[in-house]
Amino acid sequence: MYSAIRPTRRSFLAATAAVAFPAIIPARVFGANDRVITGHIGVGGQGTSNLKAFLKNAGALCDVDSNRLSLAAKVVAAIGSPCDTFSDYRKLLDRKDIDAVVISTPDHWHALTTIHACQAGKDVYCEKPLSLTIAEGRAMVEAARKHKRVVQTGSQQRSSGEFRTACELVRSGKIGGVKSILVGLPASNFASPAVPDSEPPAELDYDFWLGPAPTLPYNAKRVHYNFRFFWDYSGGQMTNFGAHHIDIAQWALNMDDSGPISTEGTATFDPKHEYEVTSTCRVTHTYADGVTLVVGQLEKDIPGGLTFLGTGGSIRVDRGKVTSTIDEIVKSNPPVEDVHLEVSTNHHANFLDCIKTRKQPIADVSVGHRSATVCHLGNIAIRLGRKVQWDPSAEKFVGDEEANRMISRPYRSPWAV
Repeated sequence: MYSAIRPTRRSFLAATAAVAFPAIIPARVFGANDRVITGHIGVGGQGTSNLKAFLKNAGALCDVDSNRLSLAAKVVAAIGSPCDTFSDYRKLLDRKDIDAVVISTPDHWHALTTIHACQAGKDVYCEKPLSLTIAEGRAMVEAARKHKRVVQTGSQQRSSGEFRTACELVRSGKIGGVKSILVGLPASNFASPAVPDSEPPAELDYDFWLGPAPTLPYNAKRVHYNFRFFWDYSGGQMTNFGAHHIDIAQWALNMDDSGPISTEGTATFDPKHEYEVTSTCRVTHTYADGVTLVVGQLEKDIPGGLTFLGTGGSIRVDRGKVTSTIDEIVKSNPPVEDVHLEVSTNHHANFLDCIKTRKQPIADVSVGHRSATVCHLGNIAIRLGRKVQWDPSAEKFVGDEEANRMISRPYRSPWAV
């Protein structure tokens, strides 16, 4: 049985297994034509999309919903390579032939599955946001480093040319000094209306779906896609779309190993209480150099995507397009002396390449942790209803024990010790 230890300030979260894995499990040596074999944990929704991206690599599938598992197995079988299926991810991790796992579960399962995969000697592709809490993210980084695993965060905008271009322009000073970054978030697309609690359907192992989350009666509007609108499992659009765009803001500011020093914000919530997360919000993160990152959900003055405001102009980037008030900077080839960031044109292929080379991927686990932390800081400030001071080096709130208690959450037995 795998388990997780409740975090302390120093160690955060650690995970252990009853059957001890070696401290370091050497990576398999790949030949030029060797196929990386992937196991997929969570195969509905985004899990299906990830499965299709790794279809030629898929060797095993796992889901607690037997209907979703069956559909995913048919997707793999359609290309002529049927694979084993599991309802318990720990059995998939026991497979010695699996080189890497692709985790597309609800957010509250990201940490345990990633840590256990690292312990089992598997490399990991884990969907964004990397974690449900700040403490989990730090523990995931520590597990990846301890067991020498390649862990890619599914923040695929790092592998999109328009976002890399925008970051290079900003970091090369093309709009002068950065004053502020605006990030626009969409509405919370909860599938209204709410429905009463009921017995879980036969195809879903609901207790396993809950895992480390608190015990609550089954409700059809809290599981699968709708998990993201309840605090026990996710953080709303702040950690959904916000995880993508805030990640790019961090990249542009060269803050992949740090973060803001203060956060404050306000929000509105669903008046019918059908879901728990924000309906609208405005959050301001301030960095040590005075740059602000303003995240707005349905704020009229904040368009979707990212807008970089500098002393000499602005740049706006969203999926498929980058524009600037200085036309020539997005139309001309950048000089050699400009900042040139790592290039990845395919997020999934980058992960597979790094499994073979043992290099860190474009959205390494530490990058995903720092970006998710900014998302979590926003939600914590909103839920506390006040400004918080953050020490990005210590990863601790300054002089605020109430906020520090929100860095982690207790796990439901038997998942917590």
